[in-house]
Amino acid sequence: MVMQKPLQIVIQGMEHSDALDAAIREHAGKLEEFYARIIGCRVTVEQKHRHHQQGGHFEVHIDVHVPGKAEVVVNRQHAEDVFVALRDAFDAAKRQLEDVLRVQRGDVKDHPVPLHGRVVRLFLEEDYGFIETDDGREFYFAGENVVTPAFEDLAVGTEVQFIEEMAQEGPQAKRVTVGKHLVT
Repeated sequence: MVMQKPLQIVIQGMEHSDALDAAIREHAGKLEEFYARIIGCRVTVEQKHRHHQQGGHFEVHIDVHVPGKAEVVVNRQHAEDVFVALRDAFDAAKRQLEDVLRVQRGDVKDHPVPLHGRVVRLFLEEDYGFIETDDGREFYFAGENVVTPAFEDLAVGTEVQFIEEMAQEGPQAKRVTVGKHLVT
């Protein structure tokens, strides 16, 4: 392991075993092979005793510290087998690290938050109009930027949602829509 901080292993409510220690180190090593920039990793394995007839209940908690994100946190439980809980927890940690990698590579797009407003002026002949938001800002929109309904079906006072985009002339409304998804 070449983590900046050494791997931390905490065992609670059960005896420490070499087999469990080796399994944790192997899983952590594979995680680091997948994502080499891990800063540190803490694995807590706990056996919680339920009823005498049912045996133990195992819980695995993993904290993985990575650059640019505070941490990846995973909790997994298994009623009978600590090694199954361990495998499931590390699989979940790997899936979260895959998400971190996608974001770091820019593979995940940030979707702009739709704004809400009301059509305040329409120029049907010229194929454009203006939307005003609750805070008094005004946005130009062209007929081609109306998704639903058709531009011709809009009326002054219609509540819409839209995405703000900057143009040379200033802020404009794109992807103008009306519908049940609109939050007012």
